[in-house]
Amino acid sequence: MAGTVVILGIFAADLSFRAQRLPRMGETILGDGFRLGPGGKGSNQAVAAARSGAQVRFITRIGRDPFGEMALALWGSEGIDTRFVSVDDAPTGAAFIFVDRETGENAIIVESGAAGRLGATDLDGAVGALQGADVFMTQLEQPVDAAFRGLELARQHGLRTILNPAPAALLPDSIWALCDVVTPNEAEASALSGVPVQDLPSARAAADALLRRGTRTAVITLGANGVLVHEHGSSIHIPAFDAGRVIDTTGAGDAFAGALAAAIAAGGSTLDAARFGCVAAGLAVTRAGTAAAMPKAEDLRQVAERVSLEALRFFSSRS
Repeated sequence: MAGTVVILGIFAADLSFRAQRLPRMGETILGDGFRLGPGGKGSNQAVAAARSGAQVRFITRIGRDPFGEMALALWGSEGIDTRFVSVDDAPTGAAFIFVDRETGENAIIVESGAAGRLGATDLDGAVGALQGADVFMTQLEQPVDAAFRGLELARQHGLRTILNPAPAALLPDSIWALCDVVTPNEAEASALSGVPVQDLPSARAAADALLRRGTRTAVITLGANGVLVHEHGSSIHIPAFDAGRVIDTTGAGDAFAGALAAAIAAGGSTLDAARFGCVAAGLAVTRAGTAAAMPKAEDLRQVAERVSLEALRFFSSRS
């Protein structure tokens, strides 16, 4: 039986430009590709979790505008529960994404829009989303106080809690003890721990610093170098999953996070869930876009049939 994942986060319409490089201030350059599509970390992770087999409930705010209509259409097509989505008069979020045409690497500016108004009272009003759920996950594209209250309520209701601390922000010390799992990338782990992450030993040192603050498990994503799953008494490096030529890395972290949450909700260990997340991320980078790049159930089934991988036995036994 599929587990249930509750996600607090934002939706943003992604305006993605491919070019040789970013322009300098005052400069205009020609691009060689443009895409408008659904994004926002919370929404992307909700799509990834739903496609990985979880039942998903999403908590956010959107505006009464075409981008908000895009969000509702996306969630409807993915079977995501939108009962806890509020609609108001602020604009829906949007993001500028630069994608390097040679490497697929990206740089992003995001404006949270209506979701930037989310606060603790919104979570109190959406507490029904937590009833009967297994996992709560949030990020930091909406205000920190909303994330804190969501983690606090989730812990009170007995859910496993995941904080994807992206983008890195100043956090209250008391938030760490509310997190069963934190999932920063290299840059975020460096900013949050004070330890520059440059290789596996420094990633372990950064993870140790996060554990000392109170989180139970630090899962640091290392891009092409895979993932480090670090707990008290255990530190395991998982190599990245190579699914083919890298086209666009924009959605990789969200694919990983959504699949990780879905696997944990279905009863998988954090280690197996991280392996499953690596497969999802490896598939996501082989296609353009963000939400559109999240691997579908059929993609994961095909990988499960093609390779012998412990992480995918979890998927095939529950799909």
